[in-house]
Amino acid sequence: MPVYRVIIVDDHPLFRVALKQALSGAFKGIKLDEAGTLDAVTAHLDRDSDVDLILLDLKMPGVQGLSGLMFLRAQYPAIPIAIVSASDEPHIIRRALDLGASGFIPKSLAVEEMRRAIAAILEGGIWAPEGLDAVSAADREGDALAQRVATLTTQQMRVLMMLKEGLLNKQIAFQLGVSEATIKAHVSAILQKLDVGSRTQAVIAAARIDGEGHAAAG
Repeated sequence: MPVYRVIIVDDHPLFRVALKQALSGAFKGIKLDEAGTLDAVTAHLDRDSDVDLILLDLKMPGVQGLSGLMFLRAQYPAIPIAIVSASDEPHIIRRALDLGASGFIPKSLAVEEMRRAIAAILEGGIWAPEGLDAVSAADREGDALAQRVATLTTQQMRVLMMLKEGLLNKQIAFQLGVSEATIKAHVSAILQKLDVGSRTQAVIAAARIDGEGHAAAG
């Protein structure tokens, strides 16, 4: 069996310990790291991005909803990410998958089923719980928006996340090491792909994907 490297990202130490124990008993030789914040996992990946899977909670300090997924997908597009969350709402699960998650694993799953889900993802599959068929009109609109966001390039996604943080074009250009003209071009492309008329509307669209008025779950 291959040796896998997995990072568990969750702000609850007891859950991280429990998940590490569950995975250690199921995957021989697995290397498990953990992080309690998004900053901690990005610092880890900046040092060493040779990782097979990130198991990401939806709700942590400074991160609500799917922002963490969108950020990590933009920064490290080659690393598979699976959401492990207390939420099991179908519209959140579909949206996470639309945004590039390799799986969505409810924390309520039995340990053996969770192990099977993670094994399927590590083998290159996509895993989600059954029962995603009931879709409201609001859910369909949000899902369509998530699909449009998923068409953004890695750099465009980075720019959108920085727009969400309230940064100006010149600040984004400085952080990314490119010209302000390049950022303006990215913003124009983002507006076109999201089918919105202003950067403010783009930020609102990104925020809607996070929860669309629903309470974010952990």
